[in-house]
Amino acid sequence: MIATVRGEVTALGNDFVVIEVGGVGLLVHVTPASLRNLHLGAQAQLSTSLVVREDSLTLFGFHGEDERALFELLQTASGVGPKLAQTMLATHSASALRLAIYSEDFKTLELVSGIGRKGAQRICLELKDRIGAPGTSQSTGQPGSSGSAPWRAQVQSALLGLGFSPRDASEAIDSVIAELSERELAELSISEILRIALRSRDRA
Repeated sequence: MIATVRGEVTALGNDFVVIEVGGVGLLVHVTPASLRNLHLGAQAQLSTSLVVREDSLTLFGFHGEDERALFELLQTASGVGPKLAQTMLATHSASALRLAIYSEDFKTLELVSGIGRKGAQRICLELKDRIGAPGTSQSTGQPGSSGSAPWRAQVQSALLGLGFSPRDASEAIDSVIAELSERELAELSISEILRIALRSRDRA
């Protein structure tokens, strides 16, 4: 099991990065969000998951242990292989995926290419009891209730209407949760939360 890789970025592609480790270039498949944080010639460290097949060894990389843990858990659902699991994490943030599965939000899951209504229902049925409560990190087990807050769906819908991708909308909402306490969020209107989410993208 290759748990992490660390080294110089020597090549970048649409969905992969090559990291030189001990004189060996390792090709690691990553999501677009991860690619944005990687730069040629710079040092990088990724949590990784090695997928072994009869004819191949494929390495998938993530910027955090939580993403990697969710990537591996998603593959335990019927019909979900590594490519679809990666596509799910490319479309939604880890916290948004966990919330969608836990709350049986089929429409959010159906935004992922390759997942229809039956597939979304199957994933929720098989993983809901194992995914962890909304706002809980699989790697740390720390609870938080903002992930299931009622304003989240309204703000996400507004961001999607403004042209955000599902992944970018999820990350903007996550930045709001990181910036404000639950008490502060409870005192704000949806439009005020939306403005804060928009500002987070400007800072990115």
